[in-house]
Amino acid sequence: MDIAEQAQAFLAQNPDIEVLEAFVIDVNGVPRGKWIPRERALDVLTKGMAIPRSVYALDVWGRDVNAAGLAQGTGDPDGLCFPVPGTLSRVTWLSRPTAQVLLQMQGPDGTGYYADPRQVLAQVLERYRKAKLTPVVATELEFYLIDPVRSALDPVRPPNTRDGRWHTGQTQVLSISELQDFEEVFHGISTAARAQGVPADTTLRENGPGQYEINLNHVPDALAAADYAVLLKRIVKGVARCNDLDATFMAKPYGTQAGSGMHVHFSILDEHGRNIFVGEDGPAETLMHSVGGLLEAMGESMAVFAPHANSYRRLAPSEHAPTYASWGFDNRSAAVRVITASKPATRIEHRVAGADTNPYLVLAMILSAALAGMREKTAPGGAISGDDHAITHEPLPTNWDYALQRFSKSSFAYAALGAQYRGLYTACKRQELAEFAQRVTDVEYDAYIRTV
Repeated sequence: MDIAEQAQAFLAQNPDIEVLEAFVIDVNGVPRGKWIPRERALDVLTKGMAIPRSVYALDVWGRDVNAAGLAQGTGDPDGLCFPVPGTLSRVTWLSRPTAQVLLQMQGPDGTGYYADPRQVLAQVLERYRKAKLTPVVATELEFYLIDPVRSALDPVRPPNTRDGRWHTGQTQVLSISELQDFEEVFHGISTAARAQGVPADTTLRENGPGQYEINLNHVPDALAAADYAVLLKRIVKGVARCNDLDATFMAKPYGTQAGSGMHVHFSILDEHGRNIFVGEDGPAETLMHSVGGLLEAMGESMAVFAPHANSYRRLAPSEHAPTYASWGFDNRSAAVRVITASKPATRIEHRVAGADTNPYLVLAMILSAALAGMREKTAPGGAISGDDHAITHEPLPTNWDYALQRFSKSSFAYAALGAQYRGLYTACKRQELAEFAQRVTDVEYDAYIRTV
């Protein structure tokens, strides 16, 4: 069944649909697109939709980044976007009958447009295809449910539980009763995930007040895994809003509480479907070399794994957020956790990225580093025990400016993302960094305005 037949079948099966949300994903992982009336939906789904190419190079406030080279001085031309197969589905949390579809942009030559993060990951996966390898990938996303009523003096607070209050001294990790307090929210998330084909698995209560985690199933398609992560974030935010709450994937919304990460699990299959990370008597050399590649590239990748000013607040010792390029067997204190409890499920867990990242770019950097490690037979060094980091472990950048400087000059980022995309990403982040440098914070006024 081709795309036209699929679109016609979907609209016939959903005769109440009034509007189609059609969107792409920008450099920050933010959906950007249009509402299309039903009578035009089939045309868009089969012939494509025009969107300015500059949509891929907006800062986090949605402003053009002229230094990225897609807006000012170019005439701001459109690119033609087509549906990502399998993403046409219902939006279950809106009162108006609505469908959605994820789009990807084509360049002037008909191939994927270089500024589309989906295309960036697709290029990495093409290298795997040429090597006759297939990554099997899953993500785990942490987030906070928060009260939708906020003010300058009270910018973030947990929602009320069933008894109308929060015990701020408690974490209640893995609490079943607190999942039950928000049963309607999580039922709504589950319903939406099924409607959109997003393979959501386990839901659990995390450490912070109102913090939860949803795990996605492993799939042998890294592009689909990134699509699912993007769509899950949309689902969580939409269903929370439908239940008079907000949800945030901000890396560190509370300064003294746990941050939110996006942990990436992956293994790699050969052309016969065998997990190449499994050795005869333990982890295979390919797994160890992959770990070595991940550690070697980690410092240069931090501007992608921690893309915002707030991201670096999460990277603190004893927060289960890595601060060193290290690895260990089943060790959550390490940046890279090697899991070998089950031979068939032998895999790597990459624990560095925050929940505030762009999943396409995170997977592009991780999979590129693993492939480079295998090709170059990079040794990972010794595994850590507990939280015993040695002077031989490289400290990860915990400063946004420094991380961005390393990324902008990185030969690894050049090879992984391409020269054009490395430049585009750097320009977008430098514009955001400049904005933060101009704003004086409340803590500075509190400390200095009358004291110094």
